[in-house]
Amino acid sequence: MWLIMTSLAAVITTAIWYVRAPEDKYKLGLLSLIFWGATLMWFVDHVMAYLTEGGEFFEINPDATLLGLSVIILALLVWEIVLLVSDPKGVLKRVLKR
Repeated sequence: MWLIMTSLAAVITTAIWYVRAPEDKYKLGLLSLIFWGATLMWFVDHVMAYLTEGGEFFEINPDATLLGLSVIILALLVWEIVLLVSDPKGVLKRVLKR
């Protein structure tokens, strides 16, 4: 399930980034790359596990769903930290000058 969820997050983030592509003020390209990296990593993991162990290709259960949500939340948290550090609107610079 986490492969499906991160793939969906990657597609949605890429579509939003593409619409705003000339101006990547909020670093959606980075968020897109985070999701695509996770998707690629888990796709390879699923393929290798399927080839060596067999069984189901997609795990759809509550634990897999919770893992998918955790990964998406962690990726968004990393993205927000990068946004706070880069401060695209200059809000933190103005607050810290006071």
